[in-house]
Formats: sequence, C-alpha cells, structure tokens
Amino acid sequence: MAISQKFIYPTSLCISISLIFLLPTSSSSAAASDPVHLSDPADEIPDVHDILTAFGLPKGILPDAVKSYNLSGNGEFTVELERTCYVQFEDQLVYYDKLIKGKLSRGSVSGVIGIQAKEFFIWVSVTGMEVDLDSDTVEFHVGALSKNLPAKLFEKVHHCLKKGSTDDSDAQNQGRRAHVLNDDI
Repeated sequence: MAISQKFIYPTSLCISISLIFLLPTSSSSAAASDPVHLSDPADEIPDVHDILTAFGLPKGILPDAVKSYNLSGNGEFTVELERTCYVQFEDQLVYYDKLIKGKLSRGSVSGVIGIQAKEFFIWVSVTGMEVDLDSDTVEFHVGALSKNLPAKLFEKVHHCLKKGSTDDSDAQNQGRRAHVLNDDI
C-alpha cells in the first residue's frame, strides 16, 4: 500500500512556481502547456517526520502509520493515520486517533486534537507539545498541566500498536503467525 502524502506549500512559493510555468520557453506552445510529470512523486514530497524536524521537533512524536498529511502556510496541519494506534514511551502510553490536527511553530505544536496520554488509569487529551533545548525534554501539555519526557524517547519513529501494552505484542504475534503458517506448508 503506497503512502499518499500531501504538502501544501506557502502561498508565495506556489505563486513563484506558477510564474515559472507561465514564462515563455523556446519550445513549442503545445509543449509549454503539457502538464509536468514527476518520475517518482514520493521523492518530491517530504515525509511528515522530516517536516517535524524542520520545525525543530523530534520526528518520533508521530508513529509510523501515517497515511497522509496536509500542512498549510500558517502551520496548521492534519495528519491521517492508517488506523488508530498506541505507542509506549517508557512508562507513558499514548493513543493516536486516526485523524490528528494542530498547529506547528518552531519547537512546538499547539491546538492538538487526536492524541491522548494515559495518566493514573484515565485518558487525558494532549493539547500541545514544546521542546525544551536546555533540559533536552519534550513538554506535553494537558490543559493547564504538563509533563516532561526525555527528548531521546522521540528520536526514532515508533511502531504503531493496535492495542495499548508495554511490549510490542502486535509485531511479535504477527511474527508467530507467519512462522506457524510457514511451518504448516
């Protein structure tokens, strides 16, 4: 299954690119009006995790199951995951809804919708995240409260689990099922 990703470029960049295509060329007018075809569109669209690092955020704050994303010129974004999922960050279990929204700015995410963290047996909505370079932590905002986690927990993109657990049981079970099927052949 191919991952379709969308990236909306800032208006000024779009206008500049549009003007380039309107400039006359030495080739025929029919060739100038032909659509531009990219050899491999996946190479031209940045991965959402690379976008996060460009904003000074660790790439691991989103799981690996990203299906598509939109990013507007003002930093507002929507990320669609292949499915709802869970990620375990040491002792912190985090739930990701299929649709995540918010606003990116340098070193922070605000107005987050679609991410929850489990605290003392209850799920609380994460409303924002902020990188603190001095303490090398990521601060997660839950309304007026916040919790700091070491930034190293988010250095890698984590696997998206179907169920909340402290181990990667989904991946282990898939491996066991594949092994059993191969043994039966």
